[in-house]
Amino acid sequence: MNLIKNSNFQKLYVISLLVNISMTTFSFILPLILYEYTKSAIAMSTMRLMDFLPNVLLGMFIGVLVDRMNRRLTMLWGNVIRTLFAFTLTVVLTTTEFSLWSVYVLGFVISSLGYMIGSATNAIMPQLFERSQMTEIQTRLSLQSTLISIIGPGLLGMLLLWNSNAVFLWLFVGCNLLIVFVTALLQKVPNPERSSQSLWQDLKEGYDELIRNKSLFIQTWTIFFSNFASSLIIGVLTFYALDTLQFTKEELGFMLTLSAFGGILGAKIIRPLRNKYRRGQIYTYSMAVEVLILITFMFAQTWWLLGILLALRTAISTMTNIVYLALRQETTPNHLLGRVAGTTSMIMKLALPFGLLVGGYWADHFAIPPIFLISAIIISINVFILFKTKFTMTV
Repeated sequence: MNLIKNSNFQKLYVISLLVNISMTTFSFILPLILYEYTKSAIAMSTMRLMDFLPNVLLGMFIGVLVDRMNRRLTMLWGNVIRTLFAFTLTVVLTTTEFSLWSVYVLGFVISSLGYMIGSATNAIMPQLFERSQMTEIQTRLSLQSTLISIIGPGLLGMLLLWNSNAVFLWLFVGCNLLIVFVTALLQKVPNPERSSQSLWQDLKEGYDELIRNKSLFIQTWTIFFSNFASSLIIGVLTFYALDTLQFTKEELGFMLTLSAFGGILGAKIIRPLRNKYRRGQIYTYSMAVEVLILITFMFAQTWWLLGILLALRTAISTMTNIVYLALRQETTPNHLLGRVAGTTSMIMKLALPFGLLVGGYWADHFAIPPIFLISAIIISINVFILFKTKFTMTV
């Protein structure tokens, strides 16, 4: 089946495009509004927390809902409700003297709905396409997302010179409204069988399926540790570049822009690699290369070298995520996919706040370069586990 000519894929691609545009716009403008209103870094970081919390607090429960409801209708009505909340938030931010708590609550609800819609979107794919196409689908969607993440902030920054904050907020609402219309055009899919189990039995069934799926279970925990290693670096990298290496803001911007191109590289090369190697080999050897990259971080002193290293890490992260998402969609029974996705996502994201806290504490008390070595050691443990369990030969 040719994906490009498939009407369902065309619609999903447009939905993904609109989601990426809307979220890039929202993530760009909301911190600026909060900064103008509060001049507080705490207010901005708290808003980031509101975006992160639904994944950890509600991930497993949202997974149960996705498995109990029709995925297409979940996407449709979830987007309808999300559009209404986006409209409400825009009105609050543009026409009233808003309170921070109302913005936090609305942001939390919007993020929760977004997570539910994203989970339903992933779960509906095996109902619309052959499972053998999951890797190609994830590759195309990942490439699109990366391109928008590179182009979007710079373009929005230029547009901000001629437009007010309100224009961007209404663009966010408009994208959500268009998503509703495109989602309504998706092919109908069967309703799941009505569950006679309790909520806790459903949750346990999803967790048991994850334990049974050895390959997915191993990958989930390796990504947990990879996320911890990444969050150690994320928490200190900007401080390290500006304070220790004395980069200018322009050099920092160039470094981050260069790093973003790694996402395109990863999405482009995984297809030819997939034609030559097993996905388990791609996943494992990519992490082995990442160990060398992290060690090299210790000796990088220029913005362009750090940018190249970050780009290589982004490429590896893109490839491993594509492999992981495709494997999860292919090997999980569709009636359990929402719960398994919710459980795995919660496990993987739990590492992020701990890594950020540890990295921030370390940066306040010790030299930063050893953090890169610690991260390399953590990834080395992942590589050892993958080889020990013969993961390279299982998928």
